[in-house]
Amino acid sequence: MDLQEIVDDIARVLDASATLEDRTFQLLAYAAQSGDIDTVRRESILRRRASDEVRSYFEGYGIATATGPVRIPADDGLGVLARVCVPLRHREVTYGYLWLLDSGDLDDGRLATVAPLVGRAATALAQEARSRQDLGARLRDLLSADPEVRAGAGLDLPGPVAAIAVQSASGQVVPLWTLPRGVLAGAGDPLTAVLAPAAQARSVATRVQEMYGTAAGVGGAREDPGEAWRSWREATLALRAAQRVPRFAPVADWSALGAYRLLVRLSAAELADLAAEVSALDAELSRTVETYLDRGGQARETAARLGVHRQTLYYRLAKAGRLTGLDLADGESRLALHLGLKAAELLRPPGGGQGAR
Repeated sequence: MDLQEIVDDIARVLDASATLEDRTFQLLAYAAQSGDIDTVRRESILRRRASDEVRSYFEGYGIATATGPVRIPADDGLGVLARVCVPLRHREVTYGYLWLLDSGDLDDGRLATVAPLVGRAATALAQEARSRQDLGARLRDLLSADPEVRAGAGLDLPGPVAAIAVQSASGQVVPLWTLPRGVLAGAGDPLTAVLAPAAQARSVATRVQEMYGTAAGVGGAREDPGEAWRSWREATLALRAAQRVPRFAPVADWSALGAYRLLVRLSAAELADLAAEVSALDAELSRTVETYLDRGGQARETAARLGVHRQTLYYRLAKAGRLTGLDLADGESRLALHLGLKAAELLRPPGGGQGAR
């Protein structure tokens, strides 16, 4: 019996509108609707997933750790009808939720009549989670730069996909059943590897980073999952930017890194060579010059951004020129300064940025 059949049977026995979602609130099955339906139920069915706001609202009732049905009252202000949430638990782990709109007649006795069906649904979700865990164990092979190792991964996935590199928080492991379907995660030290459908990569990266990590990088999309290793390489480089450049933190997309896509490929020694050009500048002068160069040498915009008079700006730029021996009116000198300042940013310890400019 599949999940759709289980939900249909539950709805028939209870004569109630029923939906079944996984732990991430992704819709897995729903029965034909009868009676009233609220906006939350309608949007969940149309979008196949509840919004983050809806998820937070219902999780506030403790459904993730509840061991039995949770009754959630109606809220006219939010347009939420009364419902019962039955956690789908297997061996003390919650893998999903059965949702039942409640007109007032779903007492404990009636809910007990569908307990065997609820148990089947929980077991099915647990089995799927174990299967995904096995796939996650082979993810590292798929992302290897060695073609022979990749060939042995034995993963046949649909594209396009994008890789995500997550700097895990101390002791944190990503449980696969907390991620959307179609997403794989492989525990690693020090990085956790995640592979997601390209369209979901950014949202998945943000969710995993918020729950289990300190920073994350998202690689470019690949139509052929066999090329996911290239996306993984980009993701690890983007993570480097997320850890050291405040404006990219805490989740950096490879596609948005601009000139940093070149710099993050360099070794620490190579970055130090570039940063030597600006070693004579203090924090104030560094920020002034970088802001000026980031804005294409537009003095008025730079002064406004820094909150200083233009004469103050010109004074600082002249002083920076004297200290570095580089002429800000010369294109190559400006490039050397710009790269040096960006390189210096990437040499900071992870999390050691000075704040977004």
